[in-house]
Amino acid sequence: MMLDWSPLQSELALWRSSHLPLEIWWRDDDAIAVTAALDQLCALAEDLGARAHLAIIPALAQDSLAAVVSGPAPCRAMVHGWAHQNHNPPDQKKAEFGAPRAGVSDDMQRGIDTLQMRLGPQVLPVFVPPWNRMDLTLARHLPGFGYRGLSAFGPRIQTHAAPGVINLNTHIDPIDWRGTRGLVAPDTLIARVVSILQDRRAGRVDATEPLGYLTHHLIHDDPVWDFSRALLSELLAGGAQHADIDALLKDTP
Repeated sequence: MMLDWSPLQSELALWRSSHLPLEIWWRDDDAIAVTAALDQLCALAEDLGARAHLAIIPALAQDSLAAVVSGPAPCRAMVHGWAHQNHNPPDQKKAEFGAPRAGVSDDMQRGIDTLQMRLGPQVLPVFVPPWNRMDLTLARHLPGFGYRGLSAFGPRIQTHAAPGVINLNTHIDPIDWRGTRGLVAPDTLIARVVSILQDRRAGRVDATEPLGYLTHHLIHDDPVWDFSRALLSELLAGGAQHADIDALLKDTP
């Protein structure tokens, strides 16, 4: 894949010359089982010296995932709602944790309890609402259920979603969800990343939030895999560092 990375390289050079730290992290959604695509994801993370944070659907998760997210493995587990089931009416965007409903807090509790039972205590206590949508009034329940993080999509408005719960969003999604469901035009993606970095450098959004890359391994084709490797490599070569999500969660007041 021959791409023009010069706009990103130039922006990263400005970050380096200004001595601005740039931390990045990687979240991948919808894991439920060990598959060839998941193996490919973890192999890519290992090649890059990165850690892929798997948002696993608790109601569907298979016990075999425990070996993928334990010990020194390059993949870690997060809680992807409960069953990835839409509860919104047809005229609204899909959400499992949209408007408050009967049993919604029970589902939030069951998510973390189920994953920890099946995969072990190494499950990171981060709640990832399906479709990246959540009624923020529900965030008040998170600390009581043992969550330390909330991850959706887009620049965070505030550092904490609730006392002791840090917002750790993602910001870059390479999938053309409303079109081909393949890779967004690479030049468009590169320009989007540059724009995000410019907003951070100018102070228009929170530059202290780790820059999050969001993938969905189960639907990747070769162009998405290739772009993901290339983008993460360019960011790291340009001075970005891997965010220590475990440490961020432990240090959240």
